[in-house]
Amino acid sequence: VELLGKAYPQDDYTNVTEKILSKVGKNLHNKKHHPLWLIKEQVKDHFYKQYIGRRGTPLFSVYDSLSPVVTVQQNFDSLLIPQNHASRRKEDNYYLNRDHMLRAHTSAHQWDLIHSGLDAFLAVGDVYRRDTIDNTHYPVFHQMEGVHLFSCHELFSNIEDGEGLQLFEQGHRTAHKQECHTMEAVRLVEFNLKQVLTKLMSHIFGDGLQVRWVDCYFPFTHPSFEMEINFQGEWMEVLGCGVMEQQLVNSAGAQDKIGWAFGLGLERLAMILYDIPDIRLFWSEDERFLKQFIVPHIWQKIKFQPLSRYPPLINDISFWLPSETYSKNDFYDLARTIGGDLIEKVVLVDEFTHPKTKKVSHCYRIVYRHPERTLTQDEVHRIHQAIEESAVRELGVEGRF
Repeated sequence: VELLGKAYPQDDYTNVTEKILSKVGKNLHNKKHHPLWLIKEQVKDHFYKQYIGRRGTPLFSVYDSLSPVVTVQQNFDSLLIPQNHASRRKEDNYYLNRDHMLRAHTSAHQWDLIHSGLDAFLAVGDVYRRDTIDNTHYPVFHQMEGVHLFSCHELFSNIEDGEGLQLFEQGHRTAHKQECHTMEAVRLVEFNLKQVLTKLMSHIFGDGLQVRWVDCYFPFTHPSFEMEINFQGEWMEVLGCGVMEQQLVNSAGAQDKIGWAFGLGLERLAMILYDIPDIRLFWSEDERFLKQFIVPHIWQKIKFQPLSRYPPLINDISFWLPSETYSKNDFYDLARTIGGDLIEKVVLVDEFTHPKTKKVSHCYRIVYRHPERTLTQDEVHRIHQAIEESAVRELGVEGRF
């Protein structure tokens, strides 16, 4: 596989498609006036102005052009993700080969950036995951990672009688803390994290924003939380965060520090903030979409005018599954490769096991609708036929067309 000027030998893990490779290097988050760039710039601006380091310079440094090609070690091992963890599966990731992949999250850079001596940084980039096809999922999306580490002095210096307080102890892991952290340290780190994120979201969505925190699980933080905001009367999850696993921090060479991390999706924020109905629009070259985001300054309010909804064309496809391994994401990838952004969504509508032969049949409903123009029966028929033929050829299914 040739990518960004390097060659990666293929093996039994290689599953990236041409379609996906064509998205690498597009870097929508760095395209001036693109809505994802706008969100990135707003977050950057907020962090630069709100958090000033000792020398009067911004506390957080920003990395937005790190290569999306990472090692499996960076993407999983460095984050303490167990070998048998479901998130490593070929069905859910794009592998170049056994050792290299397209990053599935910006967290893949945490260890390296901490190891290079940084205490506070934001990392922004395109991430890649094999997933369902609908208006909120796309195999390429954009994330921003934030990390802040504290020394004992930094954490406790503003606390009355804080001199005797420690970051570490030998205790037990509970729902609220790791075995090596003191309760005081975790409380302060967690308080700081939630305060930072509440300020950020209030800055982006407006003051008086209601937020709530939901306990959750990530392999690389504990305790972990999801942040939900109440926007236009609806609770929406906007990010995941938590106190970093000390084992990760230690292995990256910052044994005397404790820290927090968060990860947020730029598309998610932009879809909520600008009321963008379909994630495919971020890849649009249509002037009617792009020109709405050309504003004199990044904090200018934008009322997004949706492009008119063109009529959908709906076709079903049924086939018997091969006896060997078959994953729905293989079919979704194949449909994406052939139909591209003409496909709005694919749903498994029927699953049937033949009583005698025990063969399993799947029926998928494919909704064809272009975000920018009306499709003809003819072009949809051609694409649908190509998907049928390709499914038989590539996935070994038996068509019921």
